Amino acid sequence: MSHASPHDLADAYRQLLGLLSDSTGLDDFLHQVVMLAARVVTPAAACGLTVRRDGHPVTVTTSDAFAAEVDELQYGADEGPCLEALYQGRVVQVDDLAADGRWPRYGPHAVARGVTSSLSLPLQIDGQTVAALNLYSVRPASFVGAPREHAAAFAEQCAAALTLMLRHADQAAVQEQLGAAMASRSVIDQAMGVLMAQQRCSASEAFDLLRRASQHRNRKLRDVAADIIVNVTGTAPESPAPFRNPGA
Repeated sequence: MSHASPHDLADAYRQLLGLLSDSTGLDDFLHQVVMLAARVVTPAAACGLTVRRDGHPVTVTTSDAFAAEVDELQYGADEGPCLEALYQGRVVQVDDLAADGRWPRYGPHAVARGVTSSLSLPLQIDGQTVAALNLYSVRPASFVGAPREHAAAFAEQCAAALTLMLRHADQAAVQEQLGAAMASRSVIDQAMGVLMAQQRCSASEAFDLLRRASQHRNRKLRDVAADIIVNVTGTAPESPAPFRNPGA
């Protein structure tokens, strides 16, 4: 079985840079990344990309249905190499899953579906693991030595490309996120003003009251703040004017 050469990796890096300008959006970019990884790192690999969404692991894209199924096996078992890479931020290599006892709830089911070896690589941005790139093979020890080194180097380039992609994200999405953040901040500030008047306390003390109420009720800080405003005024809190890009 042939593995990626340094020349192949250099070409892959060029393709990654091309994806930054050619992709129609983040979803398309991530899908093209896993397709490229499946081709470049080793011909026998299936590839998936796992991220955390609302505290739970989610496969955002795969090179094929096989990778998607193996990812889901790990989520259902709540264990496996891709979860360790995502949560612990370290590379997890499996040479022979049938002889590997680290994941008793996941391993036998994956072996039954044909998984023999795998490699899960954390993708890190600014020191934080934001995703795990997962490679699965039906052959033993597919990611030993040079193949692992090439895969790790490719994963680093993926993380760098993803960083650039996120920094140049669609301005409409960025403005929407900024607008939501501003609305939450406005509601919290209004509720703090109510508490400062009622309790005759400082702004920091009012915020601490809000924070403790949020924790005690297991509700978002903004929702607790909105309840306070409704109870006092009888109406929902006012939101700030929509965010506008000063340069637009």
